Amino acid sequence: MKTERRAYIVLEDGQIFEGNLFGCERDIIGEMVFTTGMTGYVETLTDPSYYGQIIIQTFPMIGNYGVMRTDAESREGGISAFGYVVREKCDTPSNFRCEQDIESFLKENGITGIYGVDTRQLTSIIREKGVLNACICTDIESVDLTKISTYRVTNAVKNTSGTQKQLYKAENGIYSVALIDYGAKQNIIRKLNERGCNVTVFPYNCKAEEILDSGFDGVMLSNGPGDPKENAESIEQLKLLIGKKPIFGICLGHQLLALAFGGDTFKLKYGHRGANQPATDISTKRTYITSQNHGYAVDIDSIDGSIGEPLFINANDNTCEGMVYKNHSAFSVQFHPEACGGPMDTEFLFDRFIELMKKGAADNA
Repeated sequence: MKTERRAYIVLEDGQIFEGNLFGCERDIIGEMVFTTGMTGYVETLTDPSYYGQIIIQTFPMIGNYGVMRTDAESREGGISAFGYVVREKCDTPSNFRCEQDIESFLKENGITGIYGVDTRQLTSIIREKGVLNACICTDIESVDLTKISTYRVTNAVKNTSGTQKQLYKAENGIYSVALIDYGAKQNIIRKLNERGCNVTVFPYNCKAEEILDSGFDGVMLSNGPGDPKENAESIEQLKLLIGKKPIFGICLGHQLLALAFGGDTFKLKYGHRGANQPATDISTKRTYITSQNHGYAVDIDSIDGSIGEPLFINANDNTCEGMVYKNHSAFSVQFHPEACGGPMDTEFLFDRFIELMKKGAADNA
């Protein structure tokens, strides 16, 4: 019988939670956040947008259908998060696709996890106080609260973006898309390929000139982690792309595009993370249930109405969920229309991007 190893979560305000260690045995510090998804823990763990963070799963049992590598969202199938917190882990998954259990997956990726923790209470604390830094450790006597409280997620995009340009061909390629990888989920590529787009993935620090000289039909700005304002060089390159090619931005790409248009962003109290975030289409008043994972938002009032206008609004807190820049063939959304696991109700946004590229091709014919 396996011996349980005691572990602790120490919040920056000094609160301590006791549980059991699983995954990799090493002390870690990160920004603690929660996600409300009932399924999709493989996609959550492999989403590069969680770089530097400790993930709390609010759903009580994790690992019951195992781990399938084909469901991974990162390019190499690895984990960008620093730590993992669950109420109960399942050691005997039941699923014909299962390749390994959740604990072996964490160990393989060097990720520290803790289970047997009151995740409801932890989530309540974050909802009340906002995102808190935390440490997962096995010896609370060695904990340095100053080190925990001063931790910041930095160089997030640099540490999650690919370093080499890579082509993903569609079965029947009609359009060519440049995808700038700020920490891209692989399902963005899959959704574009399904629609006849050959996708060339560029590293986050690519130059606008290289994209413009290569004759792409459109530019896709991916999701990614961290504070959007940290990416000053990427924002400057985006300014050179605006108005030259149709642009579609998702999550961090949405925030970077707003900054490139002269807008501003701010940090949310505890972010939007999960597969049940309501986003209302301003023009139709229809509300879509969306998958989201972000800690920052675009300040709608910071963007001149003659330049851009909101496309979607979060029905819970009225924050910006999308922008359209009509005179520049550009739009963006804060949520994930490519979400897996999660609702697929907003996949039509990829079709809207295709229409922009089709119009651009016709105008240049």
